[in-house]
Amino acid sequence: MFVKNGIEPLAPGEPYYVRYDSTTKLSQIADELAGKVVRHPNAFLIYARYRKNTLPVSMGTYQIRSGMTADELLAALRKPIQQMVRIPETNFSFRTARLLEQKEVTTEQEYLEWMKKPEEFAQEVDFPLPDGNLEGFLFPDTYDLPPLLGAKAVIRRQLQAFEKKILPLLPNEKTRMRTLIIASMVELEAGVDDERAVIAGVIENRVSKKMRLQIDATVLYGMREWRRLFNKDYRHDSPYNTYRIDGLPPGPICSPSVASVKAALKPAKHEWLYYVALPNRRHLFAKTYEDHLRNVARARKLRDGVSP
Repeated sequence: MFVKNGIEPLAPGEPYYVRYDSTTKLSQIADELAGKVVRHPNAFLIYARYRKNTLPVSMGTYQIRSGMTADELLAALRKPIQQMVRIPETNFSFRTARLLEQKEVTTEQEYLEWMKKPEEFAQEVDFPLPDGNLEGFLFPDTYDLPPLLGAKAVIRRQLQAFEKKILPLLPNEKTRMRTLIIASMVELEAGVDDERAVIAGVIENRVSKKMRLQIDATVLYGMREWRRLFNKDYRHDSPYNTYRIDGLPPGPICSPSVASVKAALKPAKHEWLYYVALPNRRHLFAKTYEDHLRNVARARKLRDGVSP
């Protein structure tokens, strides 16, 4: 009678997540869930022994709720949640932070705080991390990121993926950051793969001629926004505003893909200094400002649905 009464479900409630960051004894979990999901921990443990289901609970995130039967709870604690989350190559870090909060992996604030602590991850990888900010080193990919995983675990996985997939392309530590900065701009400017190296070539041409890069994505990064730019935005005071600063921005503006890193390493050789986007995500390129203005007019007509 004690066991029967002790495992009676509690009043039904909404599902919620619990996470265990290491293998945890079932007895400890029963005590923690007492009055929440488990009516009486000792009765629950006796029933678990009867069901031959007393093994510790593996590290992971689990979904439970008040109102579960003992069998439902035991079954739930054997099925850690998998949640595949795609982190796009074009994400600024603050966009990734918002995505992770939406998926309940971590909070936006926690992710942004941890990415500003490279020293905390020095033992996780076998290459030197930059000072102050991990932007550019947080490899974009699809990861299994269950709810409540936490920012530190996410960043650890991203850094380890960077070490495996990007670092072999960048063995020269002296030029690594410069390449990542250019690759990050290529990532956000190129709409199709076969133009990545071409755009990298435009960037290098402008740098060599001491022309300002005037890349919209860098302005948006400095503003911590992702939207259409207006004239006033180009005056925004930021070290990332390449309409106002000379040369490259101080750091990457996203964590680029392998394709963009390869483009930055081998930019196309040409004389183009300007480009403008078309509705189909391709670009028109030009050597002179006059030709560029003609391309801009053509692109505008195409966007407006008028034959050029």
